[in-house]
Amino acid sequence: MTAYALAQVHSVDFGPDIVEYLERIDATLDPFGGRFLVHGGGRNETLEGSWGQGGLILIEFPDYERARAWYDSPAYREILPLRTRHMVADVILAEGVPAGYRGVEALAKRPAR
Repeated sequence: MTAYALAQVHSVDFGPDIVEYLERIDATLDPFGGRFLVHGGGRNETLEGSWGQGGLILIEFPDYERARAWYDSPAYREILPLRTRHMVADVILAEGVPAGYRGVEALAKRPAR
């Protein structure tokens, strides 16, 4: 199943390290089939909750194992400090659902009472 790396960016100190990070990240994604679906700057609107004014980043991978392997890869680990020293963000990996999934299927996953 498809998996995603999702980041809610709270703040960025946009300097030379972030520029270098952006210049190098695509090469770290390629071996794992990762691709950007959303990368900050586009239009977004908080409809519920307190998402805040930060940016959204969404990267798609063919499966969870490749998403995790990308994050743990030496190539990504090498550039990660370029981002973490200059960006405050919440970052998660999440597994997607199979094609044709329907919301009602969540009922089967809930704990028994």
